[in-house]
Amino acid sequence: MLGFWVSPATAATHNFKTWLKELRTEAAQLGVSQETIARALPDTLAPIDRILELDRKQPEGTVTFDEYLKKAVNPDRIQKGRAKMAFYRKTLQRVEEAYGVDKQFIVALWGIETSYGTNTGGFDVVNALATLAYDGRRSDYFRGELFKALRILDEEHISHSKMKGSWAGAMGQSQFMPSSFLKFAVDFNKDGKRDIWTTEADVFASAANYLAESGWKKGAVWGRKVIIPHSLDRSLLGVNTTHTIQQWHDKGIRLADGKPVPFEGEYMASVVQPSGAGTTAFLVYENYRTLLKWNKSSYFASAVSTLAERLK
Repeated sequence: MLGFWVSPATAATHNFKTWLKELRTEAAQLGVSQETIARALPDTLAPIDRILELDRKQPEGTVTFDEYLKKAVNPDRIQKGRAKMAFYRKTLQRVEEAYGVDKQFIVALWGIETSYGTNTGGFDVVNALATLAYDGRRSDYFRGELFKALRILDEEHISHSKMKGSWAGAMGQSQFMPSSFLKFAVDFNKDGKRDIWTTEADVFASAANYLAESGWKKGAVWGRKVIIPHSLDRSLLGVNTTHTIQQWHDKGIRLADGKPVPFEGEYMASVVQPSGAGTTAFLVYENYRTLLKWNKSSYFASAVSTLAERLK
Protein backbone atom coordinates (compact mmCIF):
# COMPACT_ATOMS: atom_id res chain seq x y z
CA MET A 1 0.00 0.00 0.00
CA LEU A 2 1.39 3.37 -1.06
CA GLY A 3 1.83 6.09 1.58
CA PHE A 4 1.34 9.83 1.07
CA TRP A 5 4.41 12.05 0.97
CA VAL A 6 4.08 15.21 3.11
CA SER A 7 6.38 18.15 2.49
CA PRO A 8 8.35 19.55 5.46
CA ALA A 9 6.50 22.87 5.14
CA THR A 10 3.11 21.15 5.24
CA ALA A 11 4.18 19.03 8.20
CA ALA A 12 5.44 22.09 10.06
CA THR A 13 2.15 23.90 9.45
CA HIS A 14 0.15 20.88 10.62
CA ASN A 15 2.31 20.57 13.77
CA PHE A 16 1.91 24.27 14.54
CA LYS A 17 -1.87 24.07 14.27
CA THR A 18 -1.89 21.13 16.67
CA TRP A 19 0.41 23.02 19.02
CA LEU A 20 -1.79 26.13 18.75
CA LYS A 21 -4.89 24.15 19.67
CA GLU A 22 -3.17 22.85 22.80
CA LEU A 23 -1.96 26.38 23.59
CA ARG A 24 -5.52 27.72 23.45
CA THR A 25 -6.66 25.02 25.84
CA GLU A 26 -3.92 25.85 28.34
CA ALA A 27 -4.63 29.58 28.06
CA ALA A 28 -8.28 28.97 28.92
CA GLN A 29 -7.23 26.83 31.90
CA LEU A 30 -5.09 29.74 33.10
CA GLY A 31 -8.10 32.03 33.05
CA VAL A 32 -7.65 33.87 29.77
CA SER A 33 -11.02 34.86 28.33
CA GLN A 34 -12.36 33.12 25.24
CA GLU A 35 -12.74 36.53 23.59
CA THR A 36 -9.01 37.27 23.97
CA ILE A 37 -8.03 33.77 22.87
CA ALA A 38 -10.17 34.00 19.72
CA ARG A 39 -8.85 37.44 18.81
CA ALA A 40 -5.16 36.92 19.61
CA LEU A 41 -4.76 33.24 18.68
CA PRO A 42 -6.87 32.75 15.52
CA ASP A 43 -6.63 29.74 13.21
CA THR A 44 -4.75 31.92 10.72
CA LEU A 45 -1.83 32.46 13.13
CA ALA A 46 1.45 31.12 11.75
CA PRO A 47 5.17 31.26 12.71
CA ILE A 48 7.12 34.23 11.35
CA ASP A 49 10.35 33.11 9.66
CA ARG A 50 11.94 36.57 9.95
CA ILE A 51 11.73 36.36 13.74
CA LEU A 52 13.72 33.13 13.79
CA GLU A 53 16.39 34.74 11.61
CA LEU A 54 16.68 37.73 13.96
CA ASP A 55 16.81 35.47 17.02
CA ARG A 56 20.05 34.00 15.73
CA LYS A 57 21.74 37.31 14.89
CA GLN A 58 22.52 39.14 18.15
CA PRO A 59 24.83 42.21 17.93
CA GLU A 60 27.56 40.69 20.11
CA GLY A 61 28.06 38.07 17.42
CA THR A 62 28.06 40.40 14.41
CA VAL A 63 29.78 43.69 15.38
CA THR A 64 32.48 44.82 17.79
CA PHE A 65 31.51 46.85 20.83
CA ASP A 66 33.14 50.01 19.45
CA GLU A 67 31.12 49.67 16.24
CA TYR A 68 27.95 49.12 18.25
CA LEU A 69 28.68 52.08 20.55
CA LYS A 70 29.38 54.42 17.63
CA LYS A 71 25.96 53.62 16.21
CA ALA A 72 24.07 53.53 19.53
CA VAL A 73 25.52 56.71 21.03
CA ASN A 74 25.78 58.96 18.00
CA PRO A 75 25.61 62.79 17.93
CA ASP A 76 22.00 62.80 16.72
CA ARG A 77 20.85 60.56 19.59
CA ILE A 78 22.73 62.70 22.11
CA GLN A 79 21.21 65.91 20.73
CA LYS A 80 17.69 64.47 20.68
CA GLY A 81 18.15 63.08 24.18
CA ARG A 82 19.07 66.48 25.55
CA ALA A 83 16.04 68.00 23.83
CA LYS A 84 13.78 65.32 25.30
CA MET A 85 15.18 65.92 28.78
CA ALA A 86 14.38 69.62 28.44
CA PHE A 87 10.89 69.03 27.01
CA TYR A 88 9.89 66.49 29.68
CA ARG A 89 11.84 68.18 32.48
CA LYS A 90 8.94 68.46 34.96
CA THR A 91 7.68 64.91 34.40
CA LEU A 92 11.19 63.45 34.64
CA GLN A 93 11.83 65.39 37.84
CA ARG A 94 8.66 63.99 39.40
CA VAL A 95 9.61 60.46 38.35
CA GLU A 96 13.16 60.85 39.67
CA GLU A 97 11.84 62.05 43.03
CA ALA A 98 9.24 59.27 43.22
CA TYR A 99 11.58 56.38 42.44
CA GLY A 100 15.08 57.62 43.26
CA VAL A 101 16.42 56.94 39.78
CA ASP A 102 18.58 59.49 37.94
CA LYS A 103 16.58 61.02 35.08
CA GLN A 104 19.45 60.88 32.56
CA PHE A 105 19.47 57.08 32.86
CA ILE A 106 15.70 56.93 32.34
CA VAL A 107 16.10 58.93 29.13
CA ALA A 108 19.19 56.96 28.07
CA LEU A 109 17.29 53.69 28.40
CA TRP A 110 14.47 55.20 26.36
CA GLY A 111 16.96 56.34 23.73
CA ILE A 112 18.85 53.05 23.39
CA GLU A 113 15.75 50.86 23.50
CA THR A 114 13.52 52.69 21.02
CA SER A 115 15.23 55.93 19.89
CA TYR A 116 12.94 57.88 22.24
CA GLY A 117 9.81 56.01 21.26
CA THR A 118 10.22 56.23 17.48
CA ASN A 119 11.27 52.61 16.92
CA THR A 120 9.16 50.35 19.11
CA GLY A 121 8.91 47.47 16.64
CA GLY A 122 6.12 46.53 14.30
CA PHE A 123 5.59 42.87 15.16
CA ASP A 124 2.37 41.56 16.61
CA VAL A 125 3.59 40.67 20.12
CA VAL A 126 1.43 37.57 20.50
CA ASN A 127 2.47 36.24 17.10
CA ALA A 128 6.14 36.92 17.83
CA LEU A 129 5.97 35.12 21.18
CA ALA A 130 4.05 32.22 19.65
CA THR A 131 6.75 31.87 16.99
CA LEU A 132 9.52 31.73 19.57
CA ALA A 133 7.54 29.48 21.92
CA TYR A 134 6.96 27.01 19.09
CA ASP A 135 10.58 27.19 17.86
CA GLY A 136 11.89 25.13 20.76
CA ARG A 137 15.20 26.87 21.48
CA ARG A 138 13.77 28.75 24.46
CA SER A 139 10.19 27.53 24.24
CA ASP A 140 9.36 27.40 27.96
CA TYR A 141 10.42 31.01 28.52
CA PHE A 142 8.51 32.40 25.55
CA ARG A 143 5.45 30.25 26.27
CA GLY A 144 5.28 31.84 29.72
CA GLU A 145 5.68 35.33 28.21
CA LEU A 146 2.91 34.55 25.73
CA PHE A 147 0.42 33.71 28.47
CA LYS A 148 1.36 36.92 30.28
CA ALA A 149 0.78 38.90 27.08
CA LEU A 150 -2.71 37.40 26.86
CA ARG A 151 -3.33 38.44 30.47
CA ILE A 152 -2.33 42.03 29.63
CA LEU A 153 -4.87 42.00 26.80
CA ASP A 154 -7.50 40.65 29.19
CA GLU A 155 -6.77 43.50 31.60
CA GLU A 156 -7.32 45.97 28.71
CA HIS A 157 -4.11 47.95 29.12
CA ILE A 158 -3.78 47.82 25.32
CA SER A 159 -5.83 46.40 22.46
CA HIS A 160 -4.55 43.41 20.51
CA SER A 161 -4.26 45.47 17.29
CA LYS A 162 -2.02 47.99 19.08
CA MET A 163 0.09 45.50 21.04
CA LYS A 164 3.15 45.88 18.84
CA GLY A 165 6.76 45.26 19.77
CA SER A 166 10.09 43.79 18.81
CA TRP A 167 10.72 40.43 17.18
CA ALA A 168 11.39 39.03 20.67
CA GLY A 169 8.09 40.27 22.11
CA ALA A 170 9.45 43.32 23.94
CA MET A 171 6.72 45.93 24.04
CA GLY A 172 6.28 49.67 23.83
CA GLN A 173 8.65 52.58 24.31
CA SER A 174 10.40 50.89 27.23
CA GLN A 175 10.55 47.49 25.48
CA PHE A 176 9.24 45.49 28.42
CA MET A 177 8.66 41.79 28.07
CA PRO A 178 5.15 40.89 29.29
CA SER A 179 6.51 39.57 32.61
CA SER A 180 8.33 42.87 33.21
CA PHE A 181 5.19 44.77 32.30
CA LEU A 182 3.11 42.92 34.88
CA LYS A 183 5.78 43.35 37.54
CA PHE A 184 7.05 46.88 36.93
CA ALA A 185 4.78 48.92 34.63
CA VAL A 186 3.23 51.97 36.31
CA ASP A 187 0.10 54.02 35.69
CA PHE A 188 1.86 57.27 36.56
CA ASN A 189 -0.78 59.59 35.07
CA LYS A 190 -3.59 57.73 36.90
CA ASP A 191 -5.82 57.10 33.88
CA GLY A 192 -6.44 53.45 34.78
CA LYS A 193 -4.01 51.97 32.25
CA ARG A 194 -0.34 51.16 32.36
CA ASP A 195 0.45 52.55 28.94
CA ILE A 196 4.10 52.04 27.90
CA TRP A 197 3.14 52.52 24.24
CA THR A 198 1.90 56.12 24.02
CA THR A 199 2.07 57.75 27.49
CA GLU A 200 5.56 59.07 28.23
CA ALA A 201 4.84 59.57 31.94
CA ASP A 202 4.03 55.86 32.24
CA VAL A 203 7.08 54.96 30.12
CA PHE A 204 9.44 56.93 32.38
CA ALA A 205 7.90 55.76 35.65
CA SER A 206 7.84 52.14 34.53
CA ALA A 207 11.54 52.23 33.61
CA ALA A 208 12.37 53.96 36.89
CA ASN A 209 10.33 51.47 38.88
CA TYR A 210 12.16 48.59 37.20
CA LEU A 211 15.57 50.05 38.09
CA ALA A 212 14.51 51.02 41.62
CA GLU A 213 13.19 47.53 42.36
CA SER A 214 16.39 46.06 40.89
CA GLY A 215 18.66 47.94 43.30
CA TRP A 216 19.44 51.31 41.69
CA LYS A 217 21.51 53.75 43.78
CA LYS A 218 20.64 57.35 42.94
CA GLY A 219 23.62 59.58 42.22
CA ALA A 220 26.13 56.73 42.23
CA VAL A 221 28.80 56.54 39.55
CA TRP A 222 28.12 53.78 37.00
CA GLY A 223 31.74 53.26 35.97
CA ARG A 224 34.68 54.65 34.06
CA LYS A 225 36.59 53.85 30.89
CA VAL A 226 39.94 52.29 31.84
CA ILE A 227 43.13 50.77 30.49
CA ILE A 228 43.93 47.14 31.29
CA PRO A 229 47.61 46.13 31.64
CA HIS A 230 48.80 43.13 29.62
CA SER A 231 49.81 41.47 32.88
CA LEU A 232 46.23 41.32 34.22
CA ASP A 233 44.82 37.83 34.64
CA ARG A 234 41.91 37.83 32.20
CA SER A 235 39.95 35.40 34.36
CA LEU A 236 39.33 38.40 36.65
CA LEU A 237 37.28 40.20 33.98
CA GLY A 238 33.49 40.26 34.11
CA VAL A 239 30.81 41.41 36.54
CA ASN A 240 31.05 38.24 38.61
CA THR A 241 34.46 39.32 39.95
CA THR A 242 34.55 42.34 42.27
CA HIS A 243 37.39 44.13 44.03
CA THR A 244 37.86 47.49 45.69
CA ILE A 245 39.18 50.38 43.60
CA GLN A 246 42.47 50.14 45.50
CA GLN A 247 42.79 46.45 44.65
CA TRP A 248 42.16 47.16 40.96
CA HIS A 249 44.74 49.97 41.16
CA ASP A 250 47.26 47.53 42.57
CA LYS A 251 46.56 45.24 39.61
CA GLY A 252 47.43 48.04 37.19
CA ILE A 253 44.00 49.37 36.22
CA ARG A 254 44.18 53.05 35.19
CA LEU A 255 41.94 55.66 33.59
CA ALA A 256 42.13 56.09 29.83
CA ASP A 257 44.60 58.97 30.28
CA GLY A 258 46.85 56.83 32.48
CA LYS A 259 45.87 58.48 35.77
CA PRO A 260 44.65 56.53 38.83
CA VAL A 261 40.92 55.85 39.15
CA PRO A 262 39.47 58.35 41.67
CA PHE A 263 38.54 56.86 45.03
CA GLU A 264 34.74 56.99 45.13
CA GLY A 265 33.75 55.38 48.41
CA GLU A 266 33.67 51.71 49.27
CA TYR A 267 32.40 50.64 45.85
CA MET A 268 33.00 47.07 44.82
CA ALA A 269 33.98 47.29 41.19
CA SER A 270 34.31 44.93 38.25
CA VAL A 271 36.22 45.26 34.99
CA VAL A 272 34.35 44.46 31.78
CA GLN A 273 35.67 44.35 28.24
CA PRO A 274 32.66 43.80 25.96
CA SER A 275 34.59 42.90 22.80
CA GLY A 276 37.46 41.01 24.37
CA ALA A 277 41.22 41.49 24.61
CA GLY A 278 42.68 44.70 23.23
CA THR A 279 39.35 46.56 23.08
CA THR A 280 37.53 49.18 25.15
CA ALA A 281 37.26 48.33 28.84
CA PHE A 282 35.31 49.77 31.77
CA LEU A 283 35.61 49.66 35.56
CA VAL A 284 31.97 49.36 36.61
CA TYR A 285 29.97 49.58 39.84
CA GLU A 286 26.63 48.48 41.24
CA ASN A 287 24.39 50.56 38.97
CA TYR A 288 25.97 48.92 35.94
CA ARG A 289 25.11 45.52 37.37
CA THR A 290 21.56 46.79 37.88
CA LEU A 291 21.35 47.69 34.17
CA LEU A 292 22.35 44.11 33.37
CA LYS A 293 19.18 42.97 35.12
CA TRP A 294 17.26 44.92 32.47
CA ASN A 295 19.32 43.44 29.64
CA LYS A 296 22.15 40.95 30.23
CA SER A 297 24.21 42.36 27.36
CA SER A 298 27.36 44.25 28.33
CA TYR A 299 27.03 46.07 25.00
CA PHE A 300 23.63 47.37 26.11
CA ALA A 301 24.62 48.34 29.66
CA SER A 302 27.76 50.13 28.46
CA ALA A 303 25.86 52.02 25.75
CA VAL A 304 23.10 53.15 28.14
CA SER A 305 25.68 54.29 30.68
CA THR A 306 27.72 56.15 28.06
CA LEU A 307 24.63 57.91 26.68
CA ALA A 308 23.46 58.86 30.19
CA GLU A 309 26.85 60.38 30.85
CA ARG A 310 26.55 62.50 27.70
CA LEU A 311 23.00 63.58 28.60
CA LYS A 312 23.93 64.70 32.11
